[in-house]
Amino acid sequence: MGSSIAWHLKSDPDFTGNVVVIERDPTYARASSALSASSIRQQFSTPLNIHLSRYGIGFLRQASRLLDVDLGLREPGYLFLASDAGEAVLRANHAVQKGEGCAVELLDPAALRSRFPWISDEGVRLASHGVANEGWFDGPALMQAFRRKARALGTQYVADEVVKLAPNAVTLRSGTMIEAGTIVLAAGPWSGEVAATAGIALPVEPRRRSVFVFDYQKEQGRGPPGLMPLTIDPSGTWCRPEGRFYIGGTTPAEGNDPPTAPLEVQHQEWDDMVWPALANRVPAFEAAKVVNSWAGYYEYNTFDQNGIVGRHPEIDSLIFATGFSGHGIQQSPAVGRAVAELIVHGSYRTLDLSPFGYERISAGKPIRELNVV
Repeated sequence: MGSSIAWHLKSDPDFTGNVVVIERDPTYARASSALSASSIRQQFSTPLNIHLSRYGIGFLRQASRLLDVDLGLREPGYLFLASDAGEAVLRANHAVQKGEGCAVELLDPAALRSRFPWISDEGVRLASHGVANEGWFDGPALMQAFRRKARALGTQYVADEVVKLAPNAVTLRSGTMIEAGTIVLAAGPWSGEVAATAGIALPVEPRRRSVFVFDYQKEQGRGPPGLMPLTIDPSGTWCRPEGRFYIGGTTPAEGNDPPTAPLEVQHQEWDDMVWPALANRVPAFEAAKVVNSWAGYYEYNTFDQNGIVGRHPEIDSLIFATGFSGHGIQQSPAVGRAVAELIVHGSYRTLDLSPFGYERISAGKPIRELNVV
C-alpha cells in the first residue's frame, strides 16, 4: 500500500511535494505483501470491494506497460462451494455480483460435476464460479515494482521504525523526527500499534495464516487440470495451483487465532484441517504431501474485515490505508490511486472510497463483507 501510494503520487503531474516511505523491514521478510497468496477476485458481497478488485485486475493486465514487470497473471477464476447452510448467503452474494456486472455463474451439483469432474460434490448444495477477471499473480513482484518505480521518480525510502505518531510529524526509533503536511498510515498488521502511539484506537492487528505447498501422485485421468480455479471448500479450506505444485490453507480454528501469534507455520492445521478437507473434496489429493510452507500476517480489521481508508475525522493531516484483512495486495492499485487523488486533489476521483472511512468505526456502523476467505 505504501509503495503504491508513493508511486501514484509521484506519477501525478499535479503533485509537487516530496514523498518519504518509512520502512522498518526493508528486506520485507515479514511483510504481508511478500507472504501473500497473491490472488484477485470479484466475488465479494460488498459492491465497493468488487469495484476495487475490478480496477485491480485491469491494472495488473497493464503492469508490463505501467511498471515494467511481468506479474505472471493467470485468470482461471474462483470456485466457491456452499453446503445447505451456506446456500442462501451464496445466492445473496451472487445477486450483488450480478448487479455489479460480474461474470459469475451458479452451478448445481450436476453442473458442478459436469464442469469439474475431478471435484467431489459431497455436501455441496451450490457452487459459484467466476468465469472472468479472477485469478492470481506474482504479488511480491508487484510490491517490488511499485517500490522500484516510486524510487525512480524520487521517493525516498528510510529504513527505520515509527515510535511516535503526531498530527504533522513522526518520531523514528533512531531519534529522527520527520515533519510532513500529510501522513499516511499504511503499516499493515502493525497499523493499530502505530496509531496507538498517537492515542488513536484503530482496530487493526496481525492475524497469522499458514500456507502449505503440496504435490500429489498424478495419475492419468485423475486430479484437476493445471489451471483449476482457486477452489474454496464449504469448510473454508482453499487451494489453487502454484507452478508445478499447489498451495492451500484455511482459517484457523476458533480459539487459535490470537493477535500475538508468532509468525510460524501451524503444521497441525495441515493434518487436522487442510488435508482432510482437500482429500474429501478432490479425491486425487488423498495422496497429497507437503513440500514447503510459510506463514504470513493478515492486517486484520477486527471491526468488519474491510479496509479503513481516508482522513481521520479530527486530524485532517492523517490518512489511513490499512485493515484490508487479506484483500490488500489485490486492492493496492485502486487504493494507491484513490489515496493519491485525496492528497493531490482533495477528493476521490476514480473510485469513491468514503464508505470505508474511519467514521464508520467511531459511529459503530460496520460494513460486513460476507465472502471472506
